[in-house]
Amino acid sequence: MGDNSQSVWTDDRLEQLKALWGEGLSITQIGLKLGVSRNAVVGKVHRMGLPKRQSPIVRSANPKHDDRPIQRRRAVPLTLEQWDRNTCSWPIGDPKTDNFSFCGSTVEPGRPYCAHHCAVAYTSVREKDTSSAA
Repeated sequence: MGDNSQSVWTDDRLEQLKALWGEGLSITQIGLKLGVSRNAVVGKVHRMGLPKRQSPIVRSANPKHDDRPIQRRRAVPLTLEQWDRNTCSWPIGDPKTDNFSFCGSTVEPGRPYCAHHCAVAYTSVREKDTSSAA
């Protein structure tokens, strides 16, 4: 970069970035508010050494369900020959080995997996940030 180029990162934008990062806004939301790309935000956050945050797609060890009880898988998983459309098709093990099988618990209606494996496999749309609608 030459000396004549101006950075999009003014002191004001840097302060806004720090504040929005501290509020917990997503990288995309910060980029939209500041008028810069998502990648620009990622790079600047990294270069500024702002504290890392856990990814929003990481699941906790105890996924939250409705009020339905979690169905536990059977003690002995199913082999391919035992599988049918009403049993969870979550793969267990390496398909190249003789120990490969499927979960085998009862599936959730309209899904190929049991409640436990649906919680692992599917993510839900997060609620929109209504706090910034001012």
